[in-house]
Amino acid sequence: MAFAYAVIAFLVLPVLLVVPMSFSDTAYLSFPPQGFTLKWYVEIFTEPMWIRPTLFSLEIALLVSALSSVLGTAAALALVRGRFRGKTAVRLLIISPIIAPNVVVAIAMFFAFVEVGLIGNLGAFVMGHSVLSIPFVMLTVSAALHRFDPDLELAAMNLGANRWTAFRRVTLPIIMPGVASGAIFSFIISFDEPVISYFVSSVRQATLPRIMFQNIETSVQPNVAAISTVLMLLSVLLLSLTWLLRRGQAQRLPETSP
Repeated sequence: MAFAYAVIAFLVLPVLLVVPMSFSDTAYLSFPPQGFTLKWYVEIFTEPMWIRPTLFSLEIALLVSALSSVLGTAAALALVRGRFRGKTAVRLLIISPIIAPNVVVAIAMFFAFVEVGLIGNLGAFVMGHSVLSIPFVMLTVSAALHRFDPDLELAAMNLGANRWTAFRRVTLPIIMPGVASGAIFSFIISFDEPVISYFVSSVRQATLPRIMFQNIETSVQPNVAAISTVLMLLSVLLLSLTWLLRRGQAQRLPETSP
């Protein structure tokens, strides 16, 4: 157990060191930080060079979250409820983007999007990020469906509801915490994704992670640490919300199980 805690500390400590560096008064990253200032946080919320890519990343993440929720939920329903040959192969195909290195997936997408002229297009970002996000939605919704009693749907259909109505009025409300958790994961993955964004972006259309990498290559100012701190805080808040949703789902689903 002590070894496990040591490994966790080794992985987390370098990330936490970014927080004090974001308050440094110097024009470059340094540890321990020199002085204390909030000007880097003011800059990332007021300078157009940071606002534009942030809004663009937010737009992409919201679209990816919505698209991945729909497609991932549909895939989970097909894999959990469906009976067809090759189900295991289909499941492996869906989760393969999170198994393969991101740079391999990004290079493949780059050559595919170049052929159709989508580099730098909003659709390229949404499709690229969705490929990474859909597996997480599929896995979270599948877990919820495995704990859901399908006899509830059959009871609804026996009472006159068609299959779509039974799903919308009975199944979806119960598995909604799982769907919402997958949507939150999709948002985080898309908003923080650097590799695919780097390959499919253009000079005019770039996401926040791409601009951060460019800043590191040229100046290494503490504003990058400030953005990283904000992103970490956002991720922690969203993951906490996911934990609350999954906890609520765990409390609701046993009540519907036989």
